[in-house]
Amino acid sequence: MISTDRDRRGSPYDLFSARVRDNSDMQKKKTLIIVVSAPSGSGKTTIVDNLLEEMTALVRSKSYTTRAPRAREVNGEDYIFVSKEEFKTKVKEGEFLEYEENFGNCYGTSSLQVKEALSAGQDIILSIDVKGARRVKKAFPESISVFIMPPSREVLEERLKNRKTDEKKDVLLRLEEAEREIAARDEYDYLIVNDNLEKAVDELKSIIQAERENKS
Repeated sequence: MISTDRDRRGSPYDLFSARVRDNSDMQKKKTLIIVVSAPSGSGKTTIVDNLLEEMTALVRSKSYTTRAPRAREVNGEDYIFVSKEEFKTKVKEGEFLEYEENFGNCYGTSSLQVKEALSAGQDIILSIDVKGARRVKKAFPESISVFIMPPSREVLEERLKNRKTDEKKDVLLRLEEAEREIAARDEYDYLIVNDNLEKAVDELKSIIQAERENKS
């Protein structure tokens, strides 16, 4: 399922021109920042990974995090793993567009990554939580925001248990946080229910294609 309340009149990225663009040639192509949020276990990462295999001129922002890598995660590809001391230093030096702490770990979006992607004429997708999405939307109102919903609480709970990365008590905490995040879904431009991976990827792809056409 896909839905939107977005005003589709469109307008140029005036704020981007002042904040992240330093190449006048980029005015020829209107680049996009796409923010994707979802409760833990909703399949957000898998959807974005599949999307990147299908779309060109689109890159993913690699978040900095203080948590330990999970199985099969590669430093510099999935996340940029740093110590808490390194993270604090980057915060003090103003390197993050947004940053938050979740379940005892810190996550941050690099301002430089966003600037470099847009300067290269690439759209960039930010996979971040609701609090981070609010910060990005406030700084860049023309960013596109998409919320990914699980089909039901029961399905979400089963997915969290099956991935076997959390203790039982942590699964319950993530479910509680999921309820708070889902309550914010109306703040987003688009809503996708991930009841089928291929369908969800196609819907996100269609959103980006439509927004590209709207900006051209």
